Amino acid sequence: MPSGQGPGSVRVQPVSSRADLRRFIDVPWQVYAGDPAWVPPLRLERRLHLSALNPFLAHGAWQGWVATRDHRPVGRISAQIDELHRQRYSANTGHFGMLEAGDDRDVFTVLFAAAEGWLRERGTRHVTGPFNFSINQECGLLIGGFDTPPSLLMPHGRPWYAARVEEQGYVPVKDLLAYWVRVDFEAPRVMSALLKRFAPRLRVRTLCRPHLRDELRLLRDIFNDAWSENWGFVPFTEAEFAELGQSLRLFVDDRLVQIAELDGVPAAFIVALPNLNEVLAGLDGSLFPLGWARLLWRLKRREIRTGRVALMGVRRSFQNRPLGMALAFQVIDAVRWALRELGIGEVEMSWILEENKGMRNILDCIGSKPYKRYRIYEKQLRDGA
Repeated sequence: MPSGQGPGSVRVQPVSSRADLRRFIDVPWQVYAGDPAWVPPLRLERRLHLSALNPFLAHGAWQGWVATRDHRPVGRISAQIDELHRQRYSANTGHFGMLEAGDDRDVFTVLFAAAEGWLRERGTRHVTGPFNFSINQECGLLIGGFDTPPSLLMPHGRPWYAARVEEQGYVPVKDLLAYWVRVDFEAPRVMSALLKRFAPRLRVRTLCRPHLRDELRLLRDIFNDAWSENWGFVPFTEAEFAELGQSLRLFVDDRLVQIAELDGVPAAFIVALPNLNEVLAGLDGSLFPLGWARLLWRLKRREIRTGRVALMGVRRSFQNRPLGMALAFQVIDAVRWALRELGIGEVEMSWILEENKGMRNILDCIGSKPYKRYRIYEKQLRDGA
């Protein structure tokens, strides 16, 4: 959709230059002004995420727009096509994401008109979102839990977003949950019994850093198998998981990656991350001049007190069986002791599909409680509408 006049003197401009991209990245600073729970992202990280270096762009394409009123940015949105998603589901799928705007219906109207027009031109009839850019990255619209800051690599939001999105004809399709748990929980009897029952067959180990490339291939293989039947699943590519490996190499203690082996064969894993948002909250989006030093100093001094379990998987052949539950308990138990050794007392486990009863039962057993809810929306586009 070309730039032009929108309802209520709102204009929408596609991102087509470096200056446009800077304005796109800076929109959240306007939207979240005065929100104490918001954690400003690093501008450098956002520029890299939106650049050609993002491995998503090997199988996807995106376009962004900024809405302005009186030359002042008041909102933004992205639209993306993911060829891996289209191969797995349908050639007519597309997504929206990066949505940020003030409580203004006109702004949401022009933003969605731009995004849907771009998607329609590329054969899209079924739109889902928000995804930034894919389901393997930040996703979901926050609809509960606005009073607490997001954990690392999880989105924040404003309370009016859901109503404004639904006014554009979008309907809920899936809810995602974030759980909060203390790592010093008392192991429930079912957990102790299962671990004892299968102990002769189970072994758990940490990440082997000298063989990081092979370890990443292993983790990716387990994850893609474990999640393959979940709603909206799109497999991680090797390049995408390699990018994740760079984060593991720089910021994650080897003990925070635990791999469970069954009869000597890797069958489950878990990855916990120190919640770097504790540090980022005070940097206002910049690592310079002293941000890097503060970040690395707090990691070295073990001053980060919370974490996030961002990845976990049990091979599909063991799911919905006592052995699968034992594997899940095994990696959870192993990583919680590592977290305690590193001074991390509480973690978010996210995200979990609301319909994933098996995982939710495990989390209930260890005293974890859902404290944030995110929603995925969908809409069918009509020709010419």
